[in-house]
Amino acid sequence: MKKILTVLILLFSSLNLLAQNSDIEMADKLRSDGKIYIVVICIVIILAGLLFYLFALDKRLKLLEKKSSNKN
Repeated sequence: MKKILTVLILLFSSLNLLAQNSDIEMADKLRSDGKIYIVVICIVIILAGLLFYLFALDKRLKLLEKKSSNKN
């Protein structure tokens, strides 16, 4: 029952997103000037940096867990 309710909620929320107007002047201006690609590239670089940091941190934590389990 929970799965069906969750799927229905996600379906209705996605339909709400699709029903929105795309009359955003700022995005149209950035797109016409070609600057939207700079914004997208910056977002991708930031997300890639965050993902790299999280994976590196996970790797270090696994090493620390291994060392602590070997001591016990």
